[in-house]
Amino acid sequence: MTIECTITLESWPLQEPFEISRETMTAIDVLVVSLRDAHGTVGRGEAAGVPYDGETPQSIAAQIGAVAPLLRADVSHAELAQWLPAGGARNALDCALWDLRARQAGQRAWQLAGRVHAAPVLTAYTIGLGTEADVRRKIRAARHFPLLKLKADATRHIDMVRFAREEHPHARLVIDANQAWNRQLLEQILPELQARGVELIEQPVPRGSDAQLDGLQSPIPLAADESCTDRGSLDALVGRYQYVNIKLDKCGGLTEALALARRARELGFELMVGNMGGTSLAMAPAHLVAQECTYVDLDGPLLLREDRAAAMRYQAALLSAAEPDLWG
Repeated sequence: MTIECTITLESWPLQEPFEISRETMTAIDVLVVSLRDAHGTVGRGEAAGVPYDGETPQSIAAQIGAVAPLLRADVSHAELAQWLPAGGARNALDCALWDLRARQAGQRAWQLAGRVHAAPVLTAYTIGLGTEADVRRKIRAARHFPLLKLKADATRHIDMVRFAREEHPHARLVIDANQAWNRQLLEQILPELQARGVELIEQPVPRGSDAQLDGLQSPIPLAADESCTDRGSLDALVGRYQYVNIKLDKCGGLTEALALARRARELGFELMVGNMGGTSLAMAPAHLVAQECTYVDLDGPLLLREDRAAAMRYQAALLSAAEPDLWG
């Protein structure tokens, strides 16, 4: 007996353009998979994919369409990992299967994962690049968030931190270069970043050039984002980064995310969970991973003009687990 698989493409407008070092976005395009069993029970999963790897909702849909005929009633998460590589297609299917299995069992997904509960987590709020006036305005509007994540590029870095310190003096700060720096620039600005209280630097150098970090004694921990995909990427990061940023779109779903978190811990990494943008449906399974993380960046829905019905509840920076009507 097969599972019916339905694919829907959606576009969710952002409140305003969102700029990072490599692009400016005005909407988040996603794919939603719905898996329906013979009894009419439906599980859903959302994915945006990994745009810098060339993924789009359309390419993800093609991947899912190719394996949809294989989806039997007893399909396993392990089989999905055999059929599809890490990325958005497997993420959407894997999360939909978690949702489906939870509903079939009459349990929450966090119970199926062996967790005692799913506690609220403190999420960072992301400030994109822009003009000084725009950046300052966004920081002022985010004064109720205790942790800010500042986007940066090769020329706008110290100024982003300065704006944050002047507009939100007591904020904790993370800075994300999205691969825009090199070791020379990093070493040049590290002293001032440290002096201004930055506590984490995300992906300072391009993926694939991580070896330039060898021997660097950074006073601020470094987090691998683009360089960290799934468990297979971890060995190359040892000694170069202190944190890994787990994203379900990168690693291929909740199943691999949980395994990645376990293996990263074994190798001595601290954990961060992030997102590629999207609605509460994409944040819901990531919230389960967030239970283990020092840093949480699940603010995607806060950047959208609107979210889904039964959206996850944000009380300022505190994000609660999804209600069953949404996922899991």
